[in-house]
Amino acid sequence: MQLSVGSFNLGQDEDHNSMHDHASCFTFPCSYPLKVMGQKTETFEKAVREILQKHLQGIAIEYDRRPSGTGKYLAITATFMATSREQLDALYRELNAHELVVMTL
Repeated sequence: MQLSVGSFNLGQDEDHNSMHDHASCFTFPCSYPLKVMGQKTETFEKAVREILQKHLQGIAIEYDRRPSGTGKYLAITATFMATSREQLDALYRELNAHELVVMTL
C-alpha cells in the first residue's frame, strides 16, 4: 500500500513571474522537505537517492535519516530547492511507483 500526501493547485501570479500555489501558499523556488518511508534496507535508501538525484540534477540535497522505533522502517527526509510544481509532481510519481517505497509526504 502506498500513500502520498500533498496536492498542488498552482496558478501564475499575475503580479510576479514566480509560480504560486494557491492551495498551500508555495512560491517557487522554495525550500521543500520531501519525506519518503520504506523498509530499512540499503536498497531502499539507494533507490530513493537515485530517484532524487535524477530529478534534482545540479540542486543541493540535504538528507536526514530516521529509523522507526522498531528499526524495521526508515524515513528519509530530503530538503532541496524546489523549482516548480511539475518537478514535485514528477518526483512524487516516480517515488510512489517504486516497489520499495511505502509512503511519501
